Amino acid sequence: MASRYWVVSLPVKDSASPLWNRLQDQISRHSFDTPLYRFSIPNLRVGTLDSLLSLSDDLLKSNSFLESVSHKIRRQIEDLERVSGAESNALTVDGVPVDSYLTRFVWDEAKYPTMSPLKEIVDGIHSSVVKIEDDLKVRLAEYNNVRSQLNAINRKQSGSLAVRDLSSLVKPEDIISSEHLITLLAVVPKYSQKDWLASYETLTNYVVPRSSKKLFEDNEYALYTVTLFRRVADNFRTTSREKGFQIRDFEYSSEAQEGRKQEMDKLVQDQESLRGSLLQWCYTSYGEVFSSWMHFCAVRIFAESILRYGLPPSFLSCVVAPATKSEKKVRSILEGLSDAANSTFWKSEDEAGMAGLGGDVDGHPYVSFTINLL
Repeated sequence: MASRYWVVSLPVKDSASPLWNRLQDQISRHSFDTPLYRFSIPNLRVGTLDSLLSLSDDLLKSNSFLESVSHKIRRQIEDLERVSGAESNALTVDGVPVDSYLTRFVWDEAKYPTMSPLKEIVDGIHSSVVKIEDDLKVRLAEYNNVRSQLNAINRKQSGSLAVRDLSSLVKPEDIISSEHLITLLAVVPKYSQKDWLASYETLTNYVVPRSSKKLFEDNEYALYTVTLFRRVADNFRTTSREKGFQIRDFEYSSEAQEGRKQEMDKLVQDQESLRGSLLQWCYTSYGEVFSSWMHFCAVRIFAESILRYGLPPSFLSCVVAPATKSEKKVRSILEGLSDAANSTFWKSEDEAGMAGLGGDVDGHPYVSFTINLL
């Protein structure tokens, strides 16, 4: 599938069929690897020249918006599938691959009546895509909120012993808590473990001898227990801190631990559920946005062709997907068939920088703009 297409229109003098045949012949002879398709546009309501001029001022801005929303949803689909490790599905519009939808475009008369004013059609397309973008923001915020909560919990469980949650590392039998005795948890720098084992019994009075046991070790710290009389616990905390040992506040509770596990399980389920529904919504909404964008492109090629070639509407619109190496040759073919007496003028304007409009509007003696699918 090509990722970049040109939508172009050429002026027609009498009938579009001979011009189409000439174009096909020229492409097949001089750029045979360039896909070429008719871009069928119905007889839309022209309106007044002033209305067309007014509409043309908004066309480029609206196209940038529609393109950006299309790409935003596509990137979101890629992100969601990458997180889940799922295999990517082909993007479709009403069950049709997006490239086929573009190259075999058919106007949806039921959704966009051709007798409606062009501005009304464009405004309707813009409004519907704005609603989809707003919906995406709401759904994405809900999904990211759950992800943030999960990430925060994971950081607590996998971070340094100085800050992480210790409940998964401590068992009930590791802790003594009675009227007179208490077990504290000490976070000891790895390089200071010998100092801890040699000194913890003397950091204060009434420490139970040989009561310290290592429970866990990470890259920076080791976690030790120590049992002592409850009435000297505060003094032990102070002297430990002075020696560079951190006493972590911890109270073992099986109920609290079970509650944290249930919370974690629920967040994981919520994340998977939201991810699945968001992914499905993105697939559906991408199709809606892409369809709206292609109808907008049909209005755009129609309006710009009238402004370029005049009334009554008489032009051939098509879609071309040249490879980079073939672009210059295809441009030359299109220019030769545009039958424009002022082609030299258009060339000079192009060289002077008319293509500087973001690469979207091309300075050529025929109407041309680019559709980027990626």
